[in-house]
Amino acid sequence: MSSPVFSPLTLASSVTVKNRLVKAAMEENMATDNQLPSTELMRLYHTWAQGGVGLIITGNVMVDHMAMTGPGGVALEAETDLTSFRSWASAAKHNNTKVVMQINHPGRQVFKNMGGKVLSPSDVALDMGKHSHMFAKPTPMTEAEIQDVITRFAVTAQKAQDAGFDGIEIHAAHGYLLSQFLSPLTNKRNDNWGGSIENRARLLIEIVKLIKSNVSDHFIVSVKLNSADFMRGGFDVADAKKVVELLGGFNLDFIEISGGSYEAPAMQGRTADERTLAREAYFLEFAQEIANSATMPIMVTGGIKRLAIAEQALEKQVQLVGMATALAMTPDLPNQWQKQPNLVGNIPTVNWKDKTLSGLATMAVVKQQLKRIGNGKPATTSPSPVCCLVKDQFNKAKLTKRYRKQYQQELIKAN
Repeated sequence: MSSPVFSPLTLASSVTVKNRLVKAAMEENMATDNQLPSTELMRLYHTWAQGGVGLIITGNVMVDHMAMTGPGGVALEAETDLTSFRSWASAAKHNNTKVVMQINHPGRQVFKNMGGKVLSPSDVALDMGKHSHMFAKPTPMTEAEIQDVITRFAVTAQKAQDAGFDGIEIHAAHGYLLSQFLSPLTNKRNDNWGGSIENRARLLIEIVKLIKSNVSDHFIVSVKLNSADFMRGGFDVADAKKVVELLGGFNLDFIEISGGSYEAPAMQGRTADERTLAREAYFLEFAQEIANSATMPIMVTGGIKRLAIAEQALEKQVQLVGMATALAMTPDLPNQWQKQPNLVGNIPTVNWKDKTLSGLATMAVVKQQLKRIGNGKPATTSPSPVCCLVKDQFNKAKLTKRYRKQYQQELIKAN
């Protein structure tokens, strides 16, 4: 008997995904020197499409190339040439797979050595302990900057549609800009963009509203939302349920439930408020609570590596199951599950005493596997976190130098 995980789902946009398994977003840092998709990135996405997922969500595509989560990232703006984006979409759509572009603005989560814009609703700096110096203190956004961001999200969504993507996902989780507006810890404003949860959600709502008015009815529009910040006094599940309620009138295709930020990397299974997360499907309990009152399908992501857990998610009213690291290590895991349903995916964990370094090492391990697959090689079964971190830091330094050179040239032209 076939697993319900491999049953199709038709979304509000009338797009049908062939099964409930989703390749969730991961940071790849594999763009060309002008923030365009590379050949290696296209090969990586073609591999995932062939691997059997029903839907692919891309890694971060930034709405402003002067505000990047890291070097080697992809950006899509009003004047961006779409040639490579069309090839990227095409590569991801093999094997009857649908592809959604995740669009994002980092806000204050910008490494200081990158330069560029460091914006946030308020001037609250990241608290990363002894690593806080890695990030610049943000500037509170003006009304003009807020309106510019709204426009940028809408433009990027329209360009994604023009390039052949099946939809977009607005990233309002993991401590990035929209998440910063949602959280009372980072949003200290006393105007229409701060205070009540309705005001803190206003930026997200305005972005959704403008995007929906600009794209086709058959284009997927979705949102990634934290179930909680997992920091004392931060955005919590009651806030998440309210935001989902506010989004209920926009006929969204799905909302992905995740959690955490750079300060509390719950998406890697770590919290900052001493709450204990499940060992697998970290946010399933929260997703179920949200799904009980949601009017749109709910997707859950976070540490899933077994088919039985994916099935359990569907039993709890969740309709889509996202996997990230497990598909970095085993890109054809869905295909393998059809033949070996008891197969357990590989999710490497780094548990060093320094939580920030552990997080960086975990991300480095994943990124090294993505690069290997992009280069046509198999993922490594047991990569060394130390070696991966050293390689990643070296590569990041090289890419940062490349980005800063471009950034400085643009500043000279502008002046």
